[in-house]
Amino acid sequence: MEALEGRVQEVKQRVEQQVEEARQRVEAAAQRLSELRTEAKQAPSTAVQTTANTPLAEVGELPVVARLVVEIRSDGSRTLARGALEDVVTGERVAVEANGGSPAQLAASLASNLLVTPFALGRYAKAVMQKRLRRGEGER
Repeated sequence: MEALEGRVQEVKQRVEQQVEEARQRVEAAAQRLSELRTEAKQAPSTAVQTTANTPLAEVGELPVVARLVVEIRSDGSRTLARGALEDVVTGERVAVEANGGSPAQLAASLASNLLVTPFALGRYAKAVMQKRLRRGEGER
């Protein structure tokens, strides 16, 4: 009987020790969360920040090279994005359309559609040709 009582005491002590360790981990996690929330409250509310040290802040207003206008419609079960992409330099305009069941699917569909527009393909082809020409000049 004494052996059984001794074993019960050992188990109780281990349980108490594990409970104490768990309580300390929870307190540490709560403290870290509190610190993160405090930092988030102190951070500016805008996602994009510019400072005087960044190149964009020194340049001022950049020229417009393209325009993208997109309208997003949803009925709750599916989402459709329609719009247009205009290359300001050449004046070329391309229609853009994307479908998705979720915002992430819509964004992925829209991004893939933008990459296969004639505008994007033309820019890609031009960049590839320029790179090949530069590489050819370097070999001489």
